[in-house]
Amino acid sequence: MSKYTSLDNFLSEMPDFVFEYIQLYYNGDSINTQLGYSMDIKTFLVYLQKYKFPEIASIAEITPQMLGTVTVSDFVRFKSYLREYPVDTMTADGKHLRIMRRNSAYGINRKLSSVSGLYSYLYKTDRIPANVTEKIDFDKLHQRIKKPLTTQETIDLIDVIYNGENYYTGRHLSEYLRSKKRDIAIFTTYLGTGIRVSELVNLNISDICFETSSFIVTRKGGDQQEIFMPVEVENRLFEYLQERMELKDCPEKEAVFINRRSQRMSVAAVEKMLKKYCLTAGITDSDKARPHALRRTFACRLLEDGVDIKMVAELMGHKNIEVTHRYYAQYSKKAQREIMRGIKVVKEDSNET
Repeated sequence: MSKYTSLDNFLSEMPDFVFEYIQLYYNGDSINTQLGYSMDIKTFLVYLQKYKFPEIASIAEITPQMLGTVTVSDFVRFKSYLREYPVDTMTADGKHLRIMRRNSAYGINRKLSSVSGLYSYLYKTDRIPANVTEKIDFDKLHQRIKKPLTTQETIDLIDVIYNGENYYTGRHLSEYLRSKKRDIAIFTTYLGTGIRVSELVNLNISDICFETSSFIVTRKGGDQQEIFMPVEVENRLFEYLQERMELKDCPEKEAVFINRRSQRMSVAAVEKMLKKYCLTAGITDSDKARPHALRRTFACRLLEDGVDIKMVAELMGHKNIEVTHRYYAQYSKKAQREIMRGIKVVKEDSNET
């Protein structure tokens, strides 16, 4: 079963307002993101059916008005429930199976965040009188800091992507040469603009305007934003699109980035491509071998260059500047290290003999 089929199945079991929320707020995001939020919301609705509204036959009967009666106490009990709860599923041979699901503090917070987003949507669209989730406290997490690429790692990765002839042989070389211009365009666009991987794969040819040196992306929540291209990004995209437009029988007429079957590239395909180049460049840290590492690197580089954090937030498409502060912490750590390394603990006395 494909992920798109799974998403359709999840949404078909839930109330119409959940379908609207996922489609309106997460249209353009990866299928994994949409599926994750849908699963989290279903967990919440199943809990409500079992403990809050036992009189209804299915979660599809839950209305916004019913969600409006959920209290802070209900959410406290829901948080406790999320630590360990039963899930009914079905085996490949059609047998019913009950398994126990457990969540870490991170998993609990993510599910609460998903539900909070739904409540915010319902409140903004006047379906409920108040957003009770604003009163819910999230568990404090001690997260490991994810680092951007270092300057040397960036140089090494650029060399592999631009000069793969020096690294690959045989079938791998043939594959590299076939997609070289496309992969260079993807990498420079990503590193040069900091857009999300979902925004990158959803780019259409009509979104790009070389006269204004910009392109349009659809951000989370459906808002559109004009992204201005650095010169190198513009040049690499132009070179690639010249090659791309030579394809006569391409079923994806609008898609900018396509695979060898002339279909729009998926998020998973971009992730796989970048991981391959990172391994070749000797970058083995799993966090750095993902597309978001390039977005993180873009943000940190702007902050190092003195760009105001509010401008960085706008360029990154962050509605909440607190999200941008996570990247600022990376830059701050580097600045702290440089300051501390330059401190003379014992100052030399020039008068000593």
